[in-house]
Amino acid sequence: MKQIGRLGVYAFLVGAALFFLAPLYIMVITSLKSMEEIRAGQLFSLPLELTLAPWRAAWSEACTGLSCEGVSVGFWNSVSIVIPATILPILLGALNGYALSCWRPRGADALFALLMLGAFIPVQVMIYPLVKMLAAVGLFGSLPGIVLVHIIFSMPVMTLLFRNYYLAIPRELFNAARIDGGGFWRIFVELMLPMSTPIIIVAAIMQVTGVWKDYILGLVFAGHDNLPMTVQLNNVINTTTGERLYNVNMAATLLTSMLPLLVYFVSGRWFVRGITAGAVKG
Repeated sequence: MKQIGRLGVYAFLVGAALFFLAPLYIMVITSLKSMEEIRAGQLFSLPLELTLAPWRAAWSEACTGLSCEGVSVGFWNSVSIVIPATILPILLGALNGYALSCWRPRGADALFALLMLGAFIPVQVMIYPLVKMLAAVGLFGSLPGIVLVHIIFSMPVMTLLFRNYYLAIPRELFNAARIDGGGFWRIFVELMLPMSTPIIIVAAIMQVTGVWKDYILGLVFAGHDNLPMTVQLNNVINTTTGERLYNVNMAATLLTSMLPLLVYFVSGRWFVRGITAGAVKG
Protein backbone atom coordinates (compact mmCIF):
# COMPACT_ATOMS: atom_id res chain seq x y z
CA MET A 1 0.00 0.00 0.00
CA LYS A 2 2.85 2.38 0.79
CA GLN A 3 4.31 1.69 -2.66
CA ILE A 4 0.99 2.47 -4.33
CA GLY A 5 0.57 5.62 -2.28
CA ARG A 6 4.06 6.79 -3.19
CA LEU A 7 3.44 6.14 -6.88
CA GLY A 8 0.20 8.09 -6.62
CA VAL A 9 2.02 11.05 -5.09
CA TYR A 10 4.68 10.96 -7.81
CA ALA A 11 2.03 10.72 -10.51
CA PHE A 12 0.23 13.73 -9.09
CA LEU A 13 3.45 15.77 -8.84
CA VAL A 14 4.50 14.89 -12.38
CA GLY A 15 1.02 15.74 -13.68
CA ALA A 16 1.02 19.06 -11.83
CA ALA A 17 4.50 19.89 -13.15
CA LEU A 18 3.46 19.12 -16.72
CA PHE A 19 0.30 21.20 -16.31
CA PHE A 20 2.23 24.26 -15.15
CA LEU A 21 5.10 23.79 -17.61
CA ALA A 22 2.82 23.44 -20.64
CA PRO A 23 2.36 27.24 -21.12
CA LEU A 24 6.12 27.77 -20.79
CA TYR A 25 6.75 25.04 -23.36
CA ILE A 26 4.30 26.65 -25.80
CA MET A 27 5.89 30.06 -25.28
CA VAL A 28 9.41 28.75 -25.93
CA ILE A 29 8.62 26.77 -29.07
CA THR A 30 6.39 29.53 -30.46
CA SER A 31 9.19 32.06 -30.00
CA LEU A 32 11.45 29.84 -32.13
CA LYS A 33 9.03 29.43 -35.03
CA SER A 34 8.38 31.55 -38.09
CA MET A 35 4.94 33.09 -38.56
CA GLU A 36 4.27 30.76 -41.50
CA GLU A 37 4.75 27.76 -39.24
CA ILE A 38 2.62 29.28 -36.49
CA ARG A 39 -0.25 29.85 -38.94
CA ALA A 40 -0.19 26.12 -39.71
CA GLY A 41 -1.86 25.63 -36.33
CA GLN A 42 0.49 23.04 -34.83
CA LEU A 43 0.54 24.54 -31.34
CA PHE A 44 2.47 21.80 -29.54
CA SER A 45 4.75 20.72 -32.40
CA LEU A 46 8.47 21.45 -32.28
CA PRO A 47 9.81 24.01 -34.78
CA LEU A 48 10.67 22.56 -38.17
CA GLU A 49 13.35 25.23 -38.54
CA LEU A 50 14.67 26.97 -35.45
CA THR A 51 14.98 30.73 -35.79
CA LEU A 52 16.17 33.37 -33.36
CA ALA A 53 14.84 36.22 -35.47
CA PRO A 54 11.80 36.73 -33.16
CA TRP A 55 14.15 37.11 -30.19
CA ARG A 56 16.25 39.71 -32.00
CA ALA A 57 13.12 41.55 -33.08
CA ALA A 58 11.67 41.46 -29.55
CA TRP A 59 14.87 42.85 -28.09
CA SER A 60 15.60 45.67 -30.48
CA GLU A 61 12.90 46.04 -33.15
CA ALA A 62 9.43 45.40 -31.68
CA CYS A 63 7.15 48.43 -31.79
CA THR A 64 5.49 50.01 -28.79
CA GLY A 65 3.21 52.57 -30.40
CA LEU A 66 5.36 54.77 -32.65
CA SER A 67 8.65 53.65 -31.11
CA CYS A 68 10.26 50.50 -32.53
CA GLU A 69 13.17 49.88 -30.15
CA GLY A 70 12.02 46.58 -28.65
CA VAL A 71 12.09 45.78 -24.95
CA SER A 72 15.79 46.60 -24.56
CA VAL A 73 14.96 50.15 -23.45
CA GLY A 74 12.61 48.81 -20.81
CA PHE A 75 15.26 46.33 -19.70
CA TRP A 76 17.77 49.02 -18.85
CA ASN A 77 15.04 51.14 -17.28
CA SER A 78 14.16 48.18 -15.04
CA VAL A 79 17.81 47.70 -14.11
CA SER A 80 18.13 51.36 -13.12
CA ILE A 81 15.02 50.98 -10.94
CA VAL A 82 15.82 47.59 -9.42
CA ILE A 83 19.34 48.38 -8.17
CA PRO A 84 18.48 51.33 -5.84
CA ALA A 85 15.03 49.87 -5.07
CA THR A 86 16.77 46.75 -3.73
CA ILE A 87 19.79 48.16 -1.90
CA LEU A 88 18.01 50.99 -0.08
CA PRO A 89 15.02 48.98 1.23
CA ILE A 90 17.36 46.23 2.48
CA LEU A 91 19.51 48.74 4.37
CA LEU A 92 16.49 50.55 5.81
CA GLY A 93 14.70 47.30 6.64
CA ALA A 94 17.82 45.96 8.38
CA LEU A 95 18.11 49.18 10.36
CA ASN A 96 14.43 49.11 11.34
CA GLY A 97 14.57 45.45 12.31
CA TYR A 98 17.74 45.98 14.32
CA ALA A 99 16.28 48.93 16.22
CA LEU A 100 12.96 47.19 16.94
CA SER A 101 14.46 43.85 17.99
CA CYS A 102 17.62 44.87 19.85
CA TRP A 103 17.16 48.36 21.26
CA ARG A 104 13.37 48.19 21.61
CA PRO A 105 12.60 51.89 22.07
CA ARG A 106 9.46 53.04 23.84
CA GLY A 107 6.44 52.23 21.73
CA ALA A 108 8.39 49.79 19.52
CA ASP A 109 5.57 47.25 19.45
CA ALA A 110 3.02 49.89 18.49
CA LEU A 111 5.31 51.23 15.76
CA PHE A 112 5.86 47.73 14.42
CA ALA A 113 2.12 46.99 14.43
CA LEU A 114 1.45 50.27 12.61
CA LEU A 115 4.10 49.42 10.04
CA MET A 116 2.64 45.95 9.52
CA LEU A 117 -0.79 47.49 9.02
CA GLY A 118 0.57 49.14 5.91
CA ALA A 119 1.33 45.72 4.41
CA PHE A 120 -2.39 44.90 4.30
CA ILE A 121 -3.51 48.09 2.55
CA PRO A 122 -4.04 47.44 -1.18
CA VAL A 123 -1.59 49.20 -3.45
CA GLN A 124 -4.43 50.65 -5.51
CA VAL A 125 -5.77 52.52 -2.47
CA MET A 126 -2.45 54.31 -1.99
CA ILE A 127 -1.82 55.30 -5.61
CA TYR A 128 -3.80 58.54 -5.70
CA PRO A 129 -2.41 59.98 -2.41
CA LEU A 130 1.12 59.09 -3.51
CA VAL A 131 0.58 60.73 -6.89
CA LYS A 132 -0.49 63.95 -5.17
CA MET A 133 2.40 63.84 -2.69
CA LEU A 134 5.09 63.11 -5.28
CA ALA A 135 3.68 65.75 -7.64
CA ALA A 136 3.81 68.29 -4.82
CA VAL A 137 7.54 67.70 -4.27
CA GLY A 138 8.39 67.39 -7.97
CA LEU A 139 9.19 63.66 -8.00
CA PHE A 140 6.21 62.31 -9.91
CA GLY A 141 7.17 60.65 -13.19
CA SER A 142 10.88 60.45 -12.33
CA LEU A 143 13.38 57.73 -11.49
CA PRO A 144 13.80 58.89 -7.86
CA GLY A 145 10.01 58.95 -7.57
CA ILE A 146 9.45 55.33 -8.63
CA VAL A 147 12.37 54.18 -6.45
CA LEU A 148 10.87 56.01 -3.46
CA VAL A 149 7.50 54.35 -4.07
CA HIS A 150 9.10 50.90 -4.10
CA ILE A 151 10.95 51.73 -0.88
CA ILE A 152 7.71 52.77 0.80
CA PHE A 153 5.80 49.64 -0.18
CA SER A 154 8.69 47.31 0.72
CA MET A 155 9.28 48.62 4.23
CA PRO A 156 6.75 46.42 6.09
CA VAL A 157 8.06 43.14 4.64
CA MET A 158 11.74 44.13 4.88
CA THR A 159 11.32 45.23 8.49
CA LEU A 160 9.46 42.02 9.35
CA LEU A 161 12.18 39.83 7.82
CA PHE A 162 15.06 41.52 9.62
CA ARG A 163 13.23 41.96 12.92
CA ASN A 164 12.40 38.26 13.13
CA TYR A 165 15.91 37.31 12.05
CA TYR A 166 17.55 39.49 14.71
CA LEU A 167 15.15 38.19 17.37
CA ALA A 168 16.52 34.69 16.67
CA ILE A 169 20.10 35.84 17.40
CA PRO A 170 21.10 35.16 21.03
CA ARG A 171 20.56 38.26 23.12
CA GLU A 172 23.87 37.59 24.88
CA LEU A 173 25.80 38.66 21.78
CA PHE A 174 24.13 42.06 21.79
CA ASN A 175 24.61 42.48 25.53
CA ALA A 176 28.30 41.58 25.23
CA ALA A 177 28.74 44.18 22.52
CA ARG A 178 27.07 46.78 24.74
CA ILE A 179 29.38 45.89 27.61
CA ASP A 180 32.39 46.28 25.30
CA GLY A 181 31.31 49.85 24.62
CA GLY A 182 29.54 49.39 21.30
CA GLY A 183 27.00 52.01 20.38
CA PHE A 184 23.97 51.84 18.09
CA TRP A 185 25.82 52.22 14.78
CA ARG A 186 28.95 50.29 15.72
CA ILE A 187 26.99 47.21 16.80
CA PHE A 188 24.86 47.42 13.68
CA VAL A 189 27.78 47.72 11.25
CA GLU A 190 30.34 45.46 12.95
CA LEU A 191 28.11 42.79 14.51
CA MET A 192 24.64 42.62 13.04
CA LEU A 193 25.26 43.21 9.35
CA PRO A 194 28.08 40.63 9.07
CA MET A 195 25.73 38.06 10.63
CA SER A 196 22.87 38.97 8.30
CA THR A 197 24.10 37.39 5.05
CA PRO A 198 21.37 34.69 4.88
CA ILE A 199 18.49 37.09 5.41
CA ILE A 200 20.04 39.73 3.14
CA ILE A 201 20.02 37.15 0.35
CA VAL A 202 16.37 36.34 1.07
CA ALA A 203 15.46 40.03 1.08
CA ALA A 204 17.41 40.66 -2.13
CA ILE A 205 15.67 37.80 -3.94
CA MET A 206 12.24 39.01 -2.83
CA GLN A 207 12.93 42.63 -3.68
CA VAL A 208 14.61 42.06 -7.05
CA THR A 209 11.87 39.77 -8.30
CA GLY A 210 9.10 41.90 -6.82
CA VAL A 211 10.33 45.17 -8.32
CA TRP A 212 11.19 43.56 -11.66
CA LYS A 213 7.73 42.02 -12.03
CA ASP A 214 5.88 45.17 -10.97
CA TYR A 215 3.60 46.71 -13.56
CA ILE A 216 1.10 49.07 -11.94
CA LEU A 217 3.59 51.17 -9.95
CA GLY A 218 5.97 51.48 -12.90
CA LEU A 219 3.11 52.47 -15.19
CA VAL A 220 1.85 55.18 -12.83
CA PHE A 221 5.01 56.59 -11.23
CA ALA A 222 7.97 55.94 -13.53
CA GLY A 223 7.17 58.48 -16.23
CA HIS A 224 7.58 58.09 -19.98
CA ASP A 225 11.39 58.00 -19.92
CA ASN A 226 11.67 55.37 -17.17
CA LEU A 227 8.99 52.83 -18.05
CA PRO A 228 10.09 49.38 -16.82
CA MET A 229 10.28 46.26 -18.95
CA THR A 230 6.85 44.99 -17.90
CA VAL A 231 5.19 48.14 -19.22
CA GLN A 232 7.18 47.89 -22.45
CA LEU A 233 6.08 44.26 -22.79
CA ASN A 234 2.43 45.25 -22.43
CA ASN A 235 2.87 47.91 -25.09
CA VAL A 236 4.56 45.44 -27.46
CA ILE A 237 1.85 42.80 -27.08
CA ASN A 238 -1.07 45.23 -27.31
CA THR A 239 0.23 47.18 -30.29
CA THR A 240 -2.42 46.57 -32.97
CA THR A 241 -0.86 48.19 -36.05
CA GLY A 242 0.01 45.71 -38.77
CA GLU A 243 0.32 41.94 -38.31
CA ARG A 244 0.25 40.46 -34.82
CA LEU A 245 3.58 38.64 -34.46
CA TYR A 246 2.96 35.89 -31.92
CA ASN A 247 6.55 34.63 -32.05
CA VAL A 248 7.89 38.10 -31.24
CA ASN A 249 5.34 38.51 -28.44
CA MET A 250 6.36 35.20 -26.89
CA ALA A 251 10.04 36.07 -27.16
CA ALA A 252 9.42 39.45 -25.53
CA THR A 253 7.53 37.75 -22.69
CA LEU A 254 10.36 35.30 -22.11
CA LEU A 255 12.95 38.07 -22.17
CA THR A 256 10.96 39.99 -19.56
CA SER A 257 10.69 36.97 -17.26
CA MET A 258 14.30 35.87 -17.74
CA LEU A 259 15.80 37.75 -14.80
CA PRO A 260 13.34 36.50 -12.12
CA LEU A 261 13.72 32.95 -13.41
CA LEU A 262 17.51 33.26 -13.39
CA VAL A 263 17.48 34.66 -9.85
CA TYR A 264 15.35 31.78 -8.57
CA PHE A 265 17.38 29.11 -10.36
CA VAL A 266 20.75 30.48 -9.23
CA SER A 267 19.93 31.51 -5.66
CA GLY A 268 16.92 29.35 -4.76
CA ARG A 269 18.95 27.24 -2.33
CA TRP A 270 20.17 30.39 -0.59
CA PHE A 271 16.56 31.51 -0.25
CA VAL A 272 15.66 28.29 1.60
CA ARG A 273 18.74 28.58 3.83
CA GLY A 274 17.92 32.17 4.72
CA ILE A 275 14.32 31.34 5.57
CA THR A 276 15.34 28.40 7.77
CA ALA A 277 18.00 30.55 9.43
CA GLY A 278 15.34 32.62 11.11
CA ALA A 279 13.49 34.73 8.57
CA VAL A 280 10.08 33.49 9.67
CA LYS A 281 10.83 32.93 13.34
CA GLY A 282 9.68 35.07 16.21
